[in-house]
Amino acid sequence: MIFKGVREGRPYPDHGMSASGWAKIPPRQFRLDELTTVTKVLALDRLLSEDSTFYGDLFSHVVRWRGDLYLEDGLHRAVRSALRNRHIIHARMLDLDAIDLDTDADSVANRLDTERLPPPGRAPVPGGAHRKATRSTGWTLPSTTPPQW
Repeated sequence: MIFKGVREGRPYPDHGMSASGWAKIPPRQFRLDELTTVTKVLALDRLLSEDSTFYGDLFSHVVRWRGDLYLEDGLHRAVRSALRNRHIIHARMLDLDAIDLDTDADSVANRLDTERLPPPGRAPVPGGAHRKATRSTGWTLPSTTPPQW
């Protein structure tokens, strides 16, 4: 199994994040088997395209809602990673659990300016997977059990 789950549609409320809002969030690593996709359709031409992110964000978008992680954007990038036997992707995460969506004062993107974000590259990975430095090879990922396909 590549993903934790596959569903059609977003179970969380509309957050209204723009591309510039997503750019404010530093990317971090996520395991594919902890993500639930919000799209059931996979377009083969986009999957096989080498420049599919040429005009968009290089990082996928993940939304945390009620403790679950949803892959909102980047399904094709995630599947390409899985096909290359990579089980971790880099993505930007919007934590809706940490944001009060009931207030009408500001948009979610404007509230990101005032809230404390983790420093880039130092955020923890869900599930406890993390990178460690080695002198001879640089950065390595810890060995994990591959997901059941």
